[in-house]
Amino acid sequence: MYTNARTARDSLRLVGNILVFLEEIRQGDPSPPSTFLLSLSELHFVFQKLRFLLEDCTRPDARVWMLVRSEKVSNHFRAIFRSISVALDVLPLDSLKISVELKEFIGLVKNQASNSNVVVRPEDQLTLDHLRSVLDQLELQMAPDPNKLKRVLDYLGISSWSECNKEIKFLESEIGSERSGNKKSDLGTLCSLMGLMIYSRCTVFTVVDCDKTPISGDSYICSHKQFVKSLNVDDFRCPISLEIMSDPVTLTTGHTYDRSSIEKWFGSGNLTCPKTGEKVNSSHLVSNLCIRGIIKQYCLEKGISMAGPDGGSRTREVTRATTGGSVAAEAGIKMAVDFLVDRLVFGTKEAKYKACYEVRLLSKSSTFNRACLVEAGVVPSLLDLICFRNPKIQENAMASLLNLAKYSKTKKVLVENGGLELILEVAQNGFKMEARQHAAGTLFYLASVDEYRDIIGKIPRSIPVLMELVLDGTDRCKKNALVAILGLLMYPENHWKALAAGIVPLLIDLLRCSHQCEDLVTDSLAILATLANNPDGTMGILSCGALHVILDVVGSTTTSKESREYCVALLLAMCTNGGADVVRVLVSNSSLMGPLYSLLTEGGSRASKKASSLIRILHEFNEKNASSATRRPVQFQEQFVDVW
Repeated sequence: MYTNARTARDSLRLVGNILVFLEEIRQGDPSPPSTFLLSLSELHFVFQKLRFLLEDCTRPDARVWMLVRSEKVSNHFRAIFRSISVALDVLPLDSLKISVELKEFIGLVKNQASNSNVVVRPEDQLTLDHLRSVLDQLELQMAPDPNKLKRVLDYLGISSWSECNKEIKFLESEIGSERSGNKKSDLGTLCSLMGLMIYSRCTVFTVVDCDKTPISGDSYICSHKQFVKSLNVDDFRCPISLEIMSDPVTLTTGHTYDRSSIEKWFGSGNLTCPKTGEKVNSSHLVSNLCIRGIIKQYCLEKGISMAGPDGGSRTREVTRATTGGSVAAEAGIKMAVDFLVDRLVFGTKEAKYKACYEVRLLSKSSTFNRACLVEAGVVPSLLDLICFRNPKIQENAMASLLNLAKYSKTKKVLVENGGLELILEVAQNGFKMEARQHAAGTLFYLASVDEYRDIIGKIPRSIPVLMELVLDGTDRCKKNALVAILGLLMYPENHWKALAAGIVPLLIDLLRCSHQCEDLVTDSLAILATLANNPDGTMGILSCGALHVILDVVGSTTTSKESREYCVALLLAMCTNGGADVVRVLVSNSSLMGPLYSLLTEGGSRASKKASSLIRILHEFNEKNASSATRRPVQFQEQFVDVW
């Protein structure tokens, strides 16, 4: 603990004395009267508040934030001490079989609690003054005083890159929660602190030590994730709203509710605990940060959105922010960006590696950061570095370009600086598969612009390189390559190029692999459905014997609704362009109608229309061929060979 340390020690000493008193009662009077046990509930509730406060004060990633909140934290401690004094004062000591000495002892403890002098330590106040001075300098567009900044970091024990990065991650999380809330009273301060911490991470700490995590730490993270994954989502639902709690609070009864729900409950005139019916004081709502942290981790692991009080997403990413959040934050980030651009151009190999990694982190976190980086001219330097014969630098530079490509103005800068050929080179011959994966992702964002789809498609190796990644890459790499190909196919002239490159057999083989992840199946079907929109594409798909493979995917119980929708679109296009031979095979497949009728009722509007059209085609075919219904169906592949 780096702030409010003396007060925290006093609180622990006070609790220790009360525990001595309770232990004496447990041993001397094993069956205390019920009135005494009831009076202990208030003391238990106060201890809960103290526990949550101490957890906040001792967080290793919230040191700067707790320094800024020193005065508020002192007020919380003061209120807790006062509550302890009141709780001890109302204990029915006369009903207990305890000695006079023990009664005098608890009286001294009560006086200790009521007379505690809770103030901000002079050392904390001095450091806070230094911090405010540094933030004031940023607001004036001045570089922070290095001596004052060092004093703040040293006092808080932030002595390494990884410790500074932990502070930034905590602040990002708090900013996300603050943006999704209604009050936003702390948003400016949080953003200013994050801007300062980003400036410090980039300029003060020269060595990235995040890879030096002990094995035990990795084991803890792994076991923690396993614990989170084993939890049931129903455990996190508010008993009132039955929704996942976004701001869990605990009542004096020990039960936890979502803040907005319990406040509405109290606002309706109910002053009891909804679960127990016990009367409570509506002002006694304690934020259960432990539960909130577990819920947040669970939602991240499961991909569940935490709803905020306004119905929006509580886990909304900071990436939506188009401003720095405060003048100081914007100044700090811009100064950090200028520093990094200088290091990318003129730094040593080690300095370039660190600057590249910093740019990667910054470009991932917000639109404002991306805008600052692009305007500072970082793109040409990164393009130079992806040609660097160093795997780590190449990977970080390519990942940075991927992040920056999400910003609209980056795409033009990339193309104008000859980035397409360089990115394709990394996609084909990158030192690490991760770099090739990032290159494919960058091509996907570039292919979102009509003009660049045409330009990329005219480069002879573009589609073959992406196909090579689909064939040999990791699942993540395959995914990036597939969506990049799909983006290129939005330009019709690229269809025949993909067909000529052999995209269809590759995708059919991918669909035949039952172990492939669902995302890859969906993306493969999306590409095939796009190609099938023209007759040449349909003929290319049919010639590979794809029809039965697609029918197997439709009929599989593990196929997602999205994949089924693409299958129906694909089958409809094949019926339209492939003629009666295709329809005959579909009619002979008895398991097809079930998924079609399911999409008719449960699919989206477009999927329902396509399913309806396909059902109509099949019914019309049956009506026309009713007279020959008993005839053995001709195998499609034999018929198609004749047609072909």
